Amino acid sequence: MKRQTVFLTICVFALSVLALAQKDKSQRPSQPASAECKFAGGKTIKTDYSTPHVKDPKTGEVRKMLGGHEPYGQVWRTGANEATTFVTDTDLTVNGKDVPAGSYTIFTIPNPDKWTLLINKKTGEWGIPYKWEADELLRTDMKVEKLDTPLETFNITYHSHGSSCMMHLQWETTNVSVEFKEKK
Repeated sequence: MKRQTVFLTICVFALSVLALAQKDKSQRPSQPASAECKFAGGKTIKTDYSTPHVKDPKTGEVRKMLGGHEPYGQVWRTGANEATTFVTDTDLTVNGKDVPAGSYTIFTIPNPDKWTLLINKKTGEWGIPYKWEADELLRTDMKVEKLDTPLETFNITYHSHGSSCMMHLQWETTNVSVEFKEKK
C-alpha cells in the first residue's frame, strides 16, 4: 500500500511539472516577444505577441507564410498562439480614428498590396478563429512595402518620432506599417 501511495505521489508530481512546462511560453516553438514605443512625454504603447517562423519548428520545412499558411484576405492573429496585445496609456489617433487609452487585441488582414489593422476591445483571447467583430474598435489601412532581405521570424517593432510611434510588422519580404499619434 505504501508503494502505491509513493508511486501515485510521484505520478501526480510529474504531471504537475509537465503541466507547468506546457504553460511556460518560452518553451513554445513560437517564442513570446514584446515591442514598446515611448512618446516624448513618457507615455507608452506596448505590444506582446508570439513569433512564428517561416521554417516549420517540427520538420524544418520552409513554408510560404503570407499568402500561404496565413492566407491573404483572412483575419490573422498577427503572430502565433494567443492574440497579440496592444496596450496604450495615452489616447491615440491612427489614420484620423481615435484609440482611447486602454488594453486591446490587434489582428490584421494581410493582402499582397494592402493590409488592414483591426483593433479589438476584447482581450485575453486565443488568436483564432476571429469571432469578435462586435467588439471591434476600428479597422484601418496599413502601408505595405517590400523588404530587401527576407526575415525568417515575424517581428513587431516601433519607431518613435516625438508625438507619434510608427508600428512595423515584418516577415518574409513584407514590411507593413501604421502611425499612431498621441492625442493632445
